[in-house]
Amino acid sequence: MKVVEIALTAIFGALGIRSLVHWTRRPFESRDARDHLLFAMFVTGRVGLWLALSGLFILYASTDTQGRAFTDDVQMYDWFVLVFVGLAALQLIGGYFLGRRSAK
Repeated sequence: MKVVEIALTAIFGALGIRSLVHWTRRPFESRDARDHLLFAMFVTGRVGLWLALSGLFILYASTDTQGRAFTDDVQMYDWFVLVFVGLAALQLIGGYFLGRRSAK
């Protein structure tokens, strides 16, 4: 079963790196610092979600138990849900406000 977690860790990590490369190569021509901040929030949320998903599977792979004991052992990582919520909020807020800014 560890093979599945390690494979998913590698896949989601590669998708995070690919997303980072894709969004950093994208031309962003605004000169306004707020636009750059909003774009950085958007990219951080987007890339961070892939890498956080990879990290979740690293945590799952590091747990040695199976069955009901697995759920008890993994329960100490309940805080990790807040990482997903925070990164999703960054992406949502950055994308929303960047899309509503008027071109000057």
